[in-house]
This record gives sequence, C-alpha cells and structure tokens, in this order.
Amino acid sequence: MTKKTPGTPNPAHQPSRSDRLKPAELLGISGAMSLFVGVTILLTTRELMLSVIGLGVTFIVALVVIAMLVLGMKPNASEQTDLDEQNGH
Repeated sequence: MTKKTPGTPNPAHQPSRSDRLKPAELLGISGAMSLFVGVTILLTTRELMLSVIGLGVTFIVALVVIAMLVLGMKPNASEQTDLDEQNGH
C-alpha cells in the first residue's frame, strides 16, 4: 500500500457538478438579494449613488451570513466519507 503525503490531491476524486456549482449558487443568492435592495432603494429615493452603496453593502453582508450558515452545517454520511477519502483515511 502506498502512503499518501498530505497536501497532494487525490487523482481519482472528481467533484460532482453540484459540488462545483455550489459557490456560484451562493454568489447568485447573495447577488439576487443585493439587486432587490439596490432596485428598491433606487425606486424610492431616485439616487443612484445611494442605491449602489446599498447594493454593495447588502451583497457583502448577505455573502458573509450565507457563508457562516454553510460553515455551521454538519456534514451528512456521504459528505463525511468524501472528506475522509480526500484526507486519505
């Protein structure tokens, strides 16, 4: 049995399509939230700069909150076996 050195990728592991698109989904959700807030501010105040500031702040806050929620989730059995496979256990 060959010993796997830490830090080298496992050539047999290929992430699924949903695993690869997960970051894009999180960015899309954050972008949709910020777009809603930006358009709402623009329609109520008619000030473009205030709308852009609200859009940017909402995007960053939503992205951080979603990331913290994802980090807090416990992996299920299939994710745990995948993590163990990647770590060489």
